Amino acid sequence: MPATKTAPPAKQTASHAQSHPLLSLWNAYYDTTSTRLKTIDAFLVFLVLSGVIQFLYCILVSNFPFNAFLAGFASCVGQFVLAASLRAQVNPANRSEFKEVSPERAFADFALGSIVLHFFVYNFLG
Repeated sequence: MPATKTAPPAKQTASHAQSHPLLSLWNAYYDTTSTRLKTIDAFLVFLVLSGVIQFLYCILVSNFPFNAFLAGFASCVGQFVLAASLRAQVNPANRSEFKEVSPERAFADFALGSIVLHFFVYNFLG
């Protein structure tokens, strides 16, 4: 009597189908993204986590020095915008949009913008 093939349980198939696109997305990102862009992406993730932690602390614990919360949160948001701009400018896929901006110039703009941003954040603290 030949062995009959049975379908795997539905739960296992659904779980595998859901994790497969994420796994393939991660593998494509890992294989095709340069180390420079991965470093910027890691910094972007850090900024998001830092902003979320500050926001949760303000809601759950206290917002006593409210200007300190605003300064810290604005610093995270501003730095995220500057870093996302840097990532867009140094990405080789966007070279056609930023023809006149070299990666060194983009980093110099990022550094100068960060200095100005943190100058205003420091002054906002009082």
